[in-house]
Amino acid sequence: LWRFGYSARLLKTNHFRTAASNTSFPVVWMLLAQYSGRIRGRFVVVEKNRFFTMSETVEDKANLELYSPHREVRGMTLLNREAFKRTVVVPVLKVNKKIVNTLLKSLKHAVLQRPGLKRVVEDPKDEDSRLVILDPHKVPEFSLGASEHEVLKQLNVHPEVSKYNLELTYENFKLEEILRAVLPEGQEVTSGFSRVGHIAHLNLRDHQLPYRYLIGQVIIDKNPGITCVVNKTSIIDSTYRNFQMEVLAGENNLVTKVKENNFTYELDFSKVYWNPRLSTEHSRIIELLKPGDVLFDVFAGIGPFAIPAAKKKCRVFANDLNPESYHWLLHNCKLNKVDDKIKAFNMDGRDFLLGPVREELSKELPLLKEEQKTSFHVVMNLPALAIEFLDVFRHLLVREPCSTADLPMVHCYGFSKADDPAKDIQERAEASLGTSLDGRCSTYLVRNVAPNKEMLCISFQIPVDVLYKRPCP
Repeated sequence: LWRFGYSARLLKTNHFRTAASNTSFPVVWMLLAQYSGRIRGRFVVVEKNRFFTMSETVEDKANLELYSPHREVRGMTLLNREAFKRTVVVPVLKVNKKIVNTLLKSLKHAVLQRPGLKRVVEDPKDEDSRLVILDPHKVPEFSLGASEHEVLKQLNVHPEVSKYNLELTYENFKLEEILRAVLPEGQEVTSGFSRVGHIAHLNLRDHQLPYRYLIGQVIIDKNPGITCVVNKTSIIDSTYRNFQMEVLAGENNLVTKVKENNFTYELDFSKVYWNPRLSTEHSRIIELLKPGDVLFDVFAGIGPFAIPAAKKKCRVFANDLNPESYHWLLHNCKLNKVDDKIKAFNMDGRDFLLGPVREELSKELPLLKEEQKTSFHVVMNLPALAIEFLDVFRHLLVREPCSTADLPMVHCYGFSKADDPAKDIQERAEASLGTSLDGRCSTYLVRNVAPNKEMLCISFQIPVDVLYKRPCP
């Protein structure tokens, strides 16, 4: 993770998502870097879920200076890689080339350990010798300690430490180091990015916008496989859940391919919604399903719930209002060879519930027998609005109630900024349904979306008095 700086893989890791739930991505970077001494000012140490701050040390400053680009790059808005060249003085040991590997193993705690930099270089004065570069952070004042002297004595190596001019270029600096050197001192470097296939998706702050093209190019340079960087320029407030974006660097190609939970999806990132942080939630819901169950996916997107459910031999009814999402849903059904197992619809979510869902439940529920174990699940993943759709279930079916064991299970997503998000989500769901869910629901924290904003899923069986309206005699 350290090697790639802002690795998108880090964003997928639950451990670091939890640690960073109320803070920004650079703090997570600092958690990784706490032993390297490469952080300006202060650094953060985590103990369980508590944060502590510690003062900068002299060693931190030394190491920071070693791996910092020239100060002249401060304020650069168009990337000039040549400007990052610099020479630093580091300690080296002269060693016979035959015992270099043995020395590296025996003295590894003191040898320079930095990806992209050679630890052993040619000795220009002696072809039979090599120069082993030591970490100046571990060898202060170019002087080895007693333990290192003992190792060298056993290997018959002269303990004299010499100075060596180490040439550093743009390629030797990490993403974080470059951006910290370029952006105004003391300001947040970046807010991290999500990786969607070959695309890196940023949410830059206002003070970062003058540097956005440089940031985009550096991300491409430092992350193999990323060939396009975009920045979101508006919030997701459209009917179709997509957002405006600007291409900052790389190719202007927003049609991409992603893999999630062993399934492949293709999409146009500029026209449909996709969030790689929901991978765990998709698999959690799929694990609740059994072969033969029925899934109604009200806001299906490009199919991250529907396609795995169909592969699990469930009967799937998938719907999305966005014509582009509907197009890519059909495309991905074929791509994953489940197109004959999914009935897809391009409708408003409310019309989908009042139409195909009601029709299917009216037909299937009366036919269920006691020995049959088919379950019906309704997934409503539109966190900004889904709870408002729950009123559709009020007297959705007109007939005598069936067994309560057959009642459909609803998994509804929502955002909350309340002090008690679970209570807030339940109360709002109850208001839409017109009944209490005490003791009849569970809430699950999906992820932290922003400071003081959580995404949750509330799951419950639709109460019999809500779903059914008894027919008049």
